[in-house]
Amino acid sequence: MRVFGVDPGLTRCGFGVVDGGTGRTVRPVAVDVVRTPADEDLSRRLLQLADAVEVWLDRYSPDVVAIERVFSQHNVRTAMGTAQAGGIVALAAARRDLPVEFHTPSEVKAAVTGSGRADKAQVTAMVTKVLGLKVAPRPADAADALALAICHLWRAPMKSRLEQAQARAAEIARNHRARLAGAAGGAGARAGTVARGGGAAARTGGATTRAGDPLITDKRTTTTSRARTAPVAGRTTPPATAPTSARAQAARTAPATSRVRATPAAEPVAAPPVAATAPASPPSGGSIAPPAAPPPAPPAAPPADLPSAALTARSADLPSAAAEPGGKSS
Repeated sequence: MRVFGVDPGLTRCGFGVVDGGTGRTVRPVAVDVVRTPADEDLSRRLLQLADAVEVWLDRYSPDVVAIERVFSQHNVRTAMGTAQAGGIVALAAARRDLPVEFHTPSEVKAAVTGSGRADKAQVTAMVTKVLGLKVAPRPADAADALALAICHLWRAPMKSRLEQAQARAAEIARNHRARLAGAAGGAGARAGTVARGGGAAARTGGATTRAGDPLITDKRTTTTSRARTAPVAGRTTPPATAPTSARAQAARTAPATSRVRATPAAEPVAAPPVAATAPASPPSGGSIAPPAAPPPAPPAAPPADLPSAALTARSADLPSAAAEPGGKSS
């Protein structure tokens, strides 16, 4: 790979061409500094710089153009001139469809010397040693141009591998998100299917859900409900009717006497029970016979507000149903 390194500037613009081999092997091809008069018009200076760039591109045919990026500059006028010169070089490379890479001064110093805070003397010394030059390139702009070409040759493979790794990581992340979205959609669809199946089973199986009962969505619970509610072969399933309706049906079909007996009394009977209290004294000369059987109708309880003394008095006035004239003495 052949790299054309440019240290942009209006007064002095450094050009350097370096060939890269296997590993970190580099070989110098050409180096020079293009100068423009400081008192000349800005447009004329930019035109002279553009002509010089065209000549170098035609003569050496580089594969890549590396330009120093204006990272920070205290002097605004100097920064503007440097940016304008860099724009002229980038435009000339773009017309030839050449890739253009920008590197900051700290990146260049770190790549060549191992420290991003090295001064120009250290950069010049390392460029001379790495390229095997007998004489250090002068001025410093020429050494900076060669350093830019070396920086790109050494950083380009690592940068390319890093970009490839980032692209692979982004693709893996996209595939992972797509799988998660598919899994979430499948789980939601399965849950909806189970819920719809449980509701249909409850409706077709005749199961009724009371207010407040949880919805049956589990497959095992649904199967059990179906087994319990399904009719058994050979067995007649009685119709599901309310207890009140059954009693009403029985009352309509029963005989009249049964209906009278089944119907409870609306008002309590005022008469006290016959065998509730024995008489105070048995009649003279008589015998006490065993009590007779109770009447068919069940006796009603006495009113709650009747005193016990009155109840006893009334029971004493009544003749004993158990005494008979022809009874036998025990």
